[in-house]
Amino acid sequence: MLIGVPKEIKNHEYRVGMAPASVREAIKHGHQVIVEKDAGLGIGVTDSEYAAVGAEVVEAAAEIFKRADMVVKVKEPQAVERAMLREGQVLFTYLHLAPDPEQTKDLVSSGAICIAYETVTSPRGGLPLLAPMSKVAGRMAIQAGAYCLEQPHGGLGMLLGGVPGVDPSKVVILGAGVVGCHATHIALGMGADVWVIDRNPDVIEAHWQQFGRGTNTVFSTDDAIERHVLEADLVIGGVLIPGAEAPKLVTADMVKRMKPGSVIVDVAIDQGGCCETSRATTHADPTYLVDDVVHYCVANMPGGVPRTSTYALNNVTLPHILALADKGYVRALQDDKYLRDGLNVCKGKITQAEVARDLGYEFHDPNSVL
Repeated sequence: MLIGVPKEIKNHEYRVGMAPASVREAIKHGHQVIVEKDAGLGIGVTDSEYAAVGAEVVEAAAEIFKRADMVVKVKEPQAVERAMLREGQVLFTYLHLAPDPEQTKDLVSSGAICIAYETVTSPRGGLPLLAPMSKVAGRMAIQAGAYCLEQPHGGLGMLLGGVPGVDPSKVVILGAGVVGCHATHIALGMGADVWVIDRNPDVIEAHWQQFGRGTNTVFSTDDAIERHVLEADLVIGGVLIPGAEAPKLVTADMVKRMKPGSVIVDVAIDQGGCCETSRATTHADPTYLVDDVVHYCVANMPGGVPRTSTYALNNVTLPHILALADKGYVRALQDDKYLRDGLNVCKGKITQAEVARDLGYEFHDPNSVL
């Protein structure tokens, strides 16, 4: 198979779909890899390093999309990239379709086979291709929140952990999943007063077993969310319904009643955000104010630490890339029901139930279209 790796073009996105080590493995399996010029510069990798492992370096993304049997990316294809997709071509990347009707429409029209990292599952019920970026984003959320709490950046002027004799900031984390756990880890390390809210008793129990008395765990109800959000100095939105748009847990009315200068970091923004006042921002312009509350809603947070993120992502995507290339997409998806869960669009049909429901498309069982 001819695998293509274009340079990412989303605002301040520096990750790359395949690092040289991954390219080397694909070539060892008998495949060809073409990489767009300068695709790896954001992680400190030169074209010569790709060439040294056997990749062909090409000048433009157009050649990647024209020639490749499978395109491996990191972020969802932008409009100019979607226009280059062709019928029968495999696209393997993050998609986050539920809150993005324009992208979904273009992918359906392309006739391509679109497999989303974020809905590939595992035997244990997790999301193994989303988890590494959720870990990164959870950790970054606390860093970003601490920065935004500084008065020059619009915040209350509070140090996250306080100092002896001065109270720490109250950090409320919505969701005790991967994002929530990694946000908790950093927030505790910085000395914050951490409150974690989740609706799953088993998840709450697991969180308490991991962190013990260092955190406060709360069962999620509308009353609990409202009470703690209104008391919070920093709110981290880490909720996820796989494939679906995020639930709006923080209402516009709550935001209006939050402390002036408090901060919301909405990590769920890739799936539409869990706050009614959230809208996607970029690393170039990451924050905005609503009712004097700072909103940080960068839709590709891990892109800010591309070297860490790329290698963490490649660790989990490489086996699937090799399976798709070795077997072809049809057999690879038929053989692996967990990889098949990642199939969102196939030859003009929506094959992911949550996307179909949220955007009003007819759902087609993946097995029926393979």
